[in-house]
Amino acid sequence: MADQKNIINITAEDLKSHNKPGDLWISIQGKVYNVTNWAKDHPGGASPLMNLAGQDVTNAFVAFHPATAWKHLDEFFIGYLSDYHVSDVSRDYRRLISEFTKAGLFDKKGHGVFITMCSIVVMLVVSVCGVLLCDDVWVHLCCGGLMGFIWIQSGWLGHDSGHYQIMSSRGYNRFAQVLTGNCLSGISIAWWKWNHNAHHIACNSLEFDPDLQHMPFFAVSSSLFSSLRSYFYERKMNFDAVTRFLVSYQHWTFYPVMCLARLNLFGQSFVLLSSKRSVPNRIQEIIGILVFWIWFPLVVSFLPNGGKE
Repeated sequence: MADQKNIINITAEDLKSHNKPGDLWISIQGKVYNVTNWAKDHPGGASPLMNLAGQDVTNAFVAFHPATAWKHLDEFFIGYLSDYHVSDVSRDYRRLISEFTKAGLFDKKGHGVFITMCSIVVMLVVSVCGVLLCDDVWVHLCCGGLMGFIWIQSGWLGHDSGHYQIMSSRGYNRFAQVLTGNCLSGISIAWWKWNHNAHHIACNSLEFDPDLQHMPFFAVSSSLFSSLRSYFYERKMNFDAVTRFLVSYQHWTFYPVMCLARLNLFGQSFVLLSSKRSVPNRIQEIIGILVFWIWFPLVVSFLPNGGKE
């Protein structure tokens, strides 16, 4: 904790100036913390701190951290926000969190998730057996539809386990992440968490939210015509002639492009896992991806090709 002589009082306006690499301050419940040196060790990566530096981050801290994280704040404490106040929206949000917590809605159950995972495994076995043991085209079509349903269900389990702990322990939760994300879907759960958590932290921010950064194919706001910088991908989103052309016809190209969107998710997973970026449990992630690229192409290879009678 900061020495009492060095404790400062700072206004919200002054806090805003501490939002650059090498100078990252945040405020939580009226207290100011210097997290500059913590950015490189932050379990959620440096991006969230970069996105929210210079602001009151109480709501984000509550939403993304367990109760045990509060005890680590003292080592970064440097002073108080002199004009701190809580908006009506934030007050209502924190009250809602408190009521949900008291009602036990955040308690780890695990049983419902376990049943869902078991049903996914059963459906996967049925789908694979239908391809391997039957030559009827209608059976194959039904198996394909069932596989799509499996991916939707496993995707939502991956979503929930990536956001918070849905099983009775961290180990089981990690197993659910890798199984539903990497092994069944071929998408790195590490990439998903890196991307999707950034979306929630800076939701609908054109410069920080990766879910809005689809140039050159799509533009969700005319502000993107000014070639904004993506702080998530660390590059400028150029609105050049090619982008202008593609965006002009995005109302026609949206569905064709989205039919191939899964290939982008595969590619993003490969890029992250092969990059120099720090990736937690990288070996687990790679093994999980390899499992998908073994079982899925193998099943597809048993489907009849166009020349088979």
